[in-house]
Amino acid sequence: MNFHGIIIGAAVFLCIGICHPLVIKMEYHWGKRSWWIWLAAGLVCSGMSLIVENQILSIIIGGFAFCCFWGILEMFQQEKRVLKGWFPENPKRHGYYESLRNKK
Repeated sequence: MNFHGIIIGAAVFLCIGICHPLVIKMEYHWGKRSWWIWLAAGLVCSGMSLIVENQILSIIIGGFAFCCFWGILEMFQQEKRVLKGWFPENPKRHGYYESLRNKK
């Protein structure tokens, strides 16, 4: 039996499960300006996936890299969800959110 697909699928599922709450926390504390962290992590993991010799591990690292790239988009979407009231806003950043609401 070949379990490679199941192992890779479970690992990528876990990566997605880790990245989603991280996007929410990062937007809450730092706002969307922290998108560059996702870019840096994605680029580092992309590079690592090219040099890792183990094929399964390389695929998993590459999957995590693209979860990080997707996190950039989600960071901007998360700010919109906060503005709609779907997620709590950081009280320390209330002025920032109010300025965005007043632009509309």
